[in-house]
Amino acid sequence: MAAEIVNPRSDSSTDQDGGAEPLDSFDPAFALHRGGKMAVQATVPIRDKDDLSLAYTPGVARVCTAIAEQPELVHDYTWKSSVVAVVTDGTAVLGLGDIGPEASLPVMEGKAILFKQFGGVDAVPIALDCTGVDEIIETVVRLAPSFGGVNLEDISAPRCFEIERRLQERLDIPVFHDDQHGTAIVTLAALRNAARLTGRELGELRAVISGAGAAGVAIAKFLLEAGLGDVAVADRKGIVSRDRDDLTPVKRELAEITNKAGISGSLEAALEGADVFIGVSGGTVPEPAVASMAEGAFVFAMANPNPEVHPDVAHKYAAVVATGRSDFPNQINNVLAFPGIFAGALQVRASRITEGMKIAAAEALAGVVGDDLAADYVIPSPFDERVAQRQPCPQPAAFACDVLKEVLYFLE
Repeated sequence: MAAEIVNPRSDSSTDQDGGAEPLDSFDPAFALHRGGKMAVQATVPIRDKDDLSLAYTPGVARVCTAIAEQPELVHDYTWKSSVVAVVTDGTAVLGLGDIGPEASLPVMEGKAILFKQFGGVDAVPIALDCTGVDEIIETVVRLAPSFGGVNLEDISAPRCFEIERRLQERLDIPVFHDDQHGTAIVTLAALRNAARLTGRELGELRAVISGAGAAGVAIAKFLLEAGLGDVAVADRKGIVSRDRDDLTPVKRELAEITNKAGISGSLEAALEGADVFIGVSGGTVPEPAVASMAEGAFVFAMANPNPEVHPDVAHKYAAVVATGRSDFPNQINNVLAFPGIFAGALQVRASRITEGMKIAAAEALAGVVGDDLAADYVIPSPFDERVAQRQPCPQPAAFACDVLKEVLYFLE
């Protein structure tokens, strides 16, 4: 299967019922999406009866029999080792919230074509009409024989944590929740370069994260694993700390490993003197709170479409500013992470994606910037030609070669 960007245009001025003009007659987003953004494409020709007899019966029977006798051959003689399932239940879609499986499909199709474009990896969108943890797990386990990896997408917290953990325990293929780990990898890469630009080490920095959902929790854990000095995480009720009695199990665990400074109270209070702000929650951070941060601070305001701190405000006080938007410099975009991670993992048939692999990916991604490092360039664009042309790498994927090497190292 090949994920292709298709761009059919409606040539009709009326809808099927003969009513008003269709939406795609005046909105280019609808025009691009008509008919979907993907297609299935054969990788072998069917030109005559000889081709048919090889691709289907009777030739296919010999391959099936061989796989039945040696199951590991499925990786060599089917698409399994080159395709990922992009699985969602539609409960936390791109800031739109719980919009259901059908409405999530445009996003899942988009994710699939990003896999293909930036990682050379085929992907299949799978939107599930169930939200129960056990239902989702059992469904994915039963689908797994067809795929080389599972990318969980837009599943709300805290269920996403348990779903990922239990699926990885039951499956022998990588399970990766991109909302958690993809965001964390790219954030660490940008933070490493911001620290290098200003002559500091990660261990010297204190960060404050706004948002204790999937991304916020994963970023906090990952940054600490990578050597960050300290991080405090804020939810709607303030800083996640041990003295709170309203924490979920996930947040209680988070409270045990974060906030060494023992800060309690509001996000604004925690920002006083902080070196880093990371926003993955939405809302607005008051300008005085940003002004109270340490000199030479970093502001990574990643909410879309409205960053928690507008770049115009952030630039008054911060040495480095990043957002989740493509129309500002330093876009922290998951597409820099998940295609390369899966490309490397699939090539070596890894059974899981480890913390070491993710840290190696962040280091490799940060290294793409190289000597071009600047305040408005701490993270590369997915379209950076130097990223796409890194050799000897079979995929046009960000840092896939470096990830592949690290995967091999951790499998030894």
